[in-house]
Amino acid sequence: MCLLHSLNQKYRFCSVCERGMMDTVFISHGSPTMAIDESITARKFLKTWQQIFKERPKAILVISGHWETKEPTVNVVNRNETIYDFYDLPTSMYKLKYTPPGAPLLAKRVKELLMENGFNSVHEDKTRGVDHGAWVPLMLMYPEADIPVCQLSVQTDRDGTYHYNLGKALAPLREEGILIMGSGASTHNLGTMRPGGSPAPSWALQFDTWLKNALLEGRYEDVNHYDSRAPYGKMAHPSPDHFYPLHVAMGAAGENAKAKLVHHSWDHVTLSYASYQFTAPK
Repeated sequence: MCLLHSLNQKYRFCSVCERGMMDTVFISHGSPTMAIDESITARKFLKTWQQIFKERPKAILVISGHWETKEPTVNVVNRNETIYDFYDLPTSMYKLKYTPPGAPLLAKRVKELLMENGFNSVHEDKTRGVDHGAWVPLMLMYPEADIPVCQLSVQTDRDGTYHYNLGKALAPLREEGILIMGSGASTHNLGTMRPGGSPAPSWALQFDTWLKNALLEGRYEDVNHYDSRAPYGKMAHPSPDHFYPLHVAMGAAGENAKAKLVHHSWDHVTLSYASYQFTAPK
């Protein structure tokens, strides 16, 4: 792992790496069945990930919409177990396993960076593995499961600006070979989902288009306040859990970062799989 051992016996990820600065990404992970359903267009995109994003990360920090806590929490484990945080899905879903190495050193580094930047209470979970917001996309992106993975929780009682600032605190990780990956959904209103075949409704299209334009134009402050500035913000995200991972990835890339739409498709009529890459100026 490109680690330095300091005099006080405290390991740190080395910020002087041979590689360049890592981009950050936001992945709309959609339905858990993307792991097995060949008809989902986003699955095909994620399976080509290593052909498109050729730089292999030293470790991956995942901010998933499926881990909510009162205060920021990292999982500190040596091996990630697969969490089946869904129900009533095909039996084959419960037989899948994705057990990448944990990243306890990265977890400690995340905690350190957050506390240095005003997040005074950061917790460690020493038993939690990876939820499906992490393992479903990762098993398509990195099927070998040989890259260490750490997860960081979201706080749904806070706002977009809070999560953007959380991301800003983590920005040094990009220089240390860490892929910061938000995993959620560009639209996430489960009550409106229907079997495929129908076009997306106006509210979903309007929000999805507004988000794309705001990101590509660098209007990150508007995205931080999406609930008041976006059309149908509350309709697209009745709960912010699947949207806040975007704010973390956005904040970690920096206010001058350029956003790029790397994939777009729809499923279940209202579920947007729009995914974005954020590149900071060189």
